[in-house]
Amino acid sequence: MIKMRTISFPLLLLAAIHFTVLCAGFFAPYDYASQNRTLPFAPPARIHFVDSRGKWHFRPFVYGLAGQPSHFGFYSEDENNVYPVRFFVQGDEYKVMGGVTSHLHLWGVSEPARMFLIGSDGYGRDQFSRLLFGGQISLFAGLLAAALSLVVGLGFGVVAGFYGKWTDEMIMRLAELFLALPWLYLLFAVRAFLPLHITPTAAFLMLVVIIGFVGWARPARLVRGVVLSAKERNYVLAGRNFGASDLYLLRRHILPQTAGVVLTQAALLIPQYILAEVTLSFLGLGIGEPVPSWGNILASLQQYHILVSYWWMFIPGVALIPVFLSYFLLANALQKRLKVG
Repeated sequence: MIKMRTISFPLLLLAAIHFTVLCAGFFAPYDYASQNRTLPFAPPARIHFVDSRGKWHFRPFVYGLAGQPSHFGFYSEDENNVYPVRFFVQGDEYKVMGGVTSHLHLWGVSEPARMFLIGSDGYGRDQFSRLLFGGQISLFAGLLAAALSLVVGLGFGVVAGFYGKWTDEMIMRLAELFLALPWLYLLFAVRAFLPLHITPTAAFLMLVVIIGFVGWARPARLVRGVVLSAKERNYVLAGRNFGASDLYLLRRHILPQTAGVVLTQAALLIPQYILAEVTLSFLGLGIGEPVPSWGNILASLQQYHILVSYWWMFIPGVALIPVFLSYFLLANALQKRLKVG
């Protein structure tokens, strides 16, 4: 039997990531749009416990940054100005899960210092804060698009497998069409008919709907296979002979057997759709500035001088690794569990 820890570890890691992103306003020290034009491309903050005089501080601190007039984007630490890192501080306003307004942040430093945990971008915006807020777009676009694909795929797959004949033939031919459909070019076409400037909400919904509707075909084919096998089981045939309705058979005997396939497909589709959103926003087809997503945060790397000069601009891309790895481990564990079952 597959040990539960092979499933619980990626689930706990994903839960921690999604909770942190959902409460981004609390964990992020600044608002995602807050700019400091005097500190463009500031490097990641160096956290100290020992000052320049060799004195130990129990509270971590950072030094103020002083720009170098002759070198844009290069800074030195001003050791005369020490700013302790404080916890549970008041700062920029945000909404808790889109509802209650709050000013409480987990940590921060006193003005005029700025603590850029993973550096700042060209506008002096905190990359760490933008990474957390951007996760709300990228992660939940993947979740919603995958949910849409699975609902549509489950419906079509069950109908095709259970009723068969011309219904099955028509749905499967449609699924083959969608499997061959290049979603990127479809999005290009849809975007061409939309206004040049659309709201972030409209862009988000556009991504979710297009990615979700294009991706329903694969789960539909897998669900269809499960239903074709399930409807030939003896207890299903016996229920039909006793006069059970199609709705009862589907609800009581057929749909529960598709749960494993649906969960495994969810674990596989969500990271694919997150990557799709990141790719589209990176290319300028998704969420636009100033609202962050993991794609448009990385879009600045298309400029060569940023690519070669500011290594910390790559750090937001590293955030994709634990997310994708967790979903991969979860999908692998679910597949093994299904085989054992």
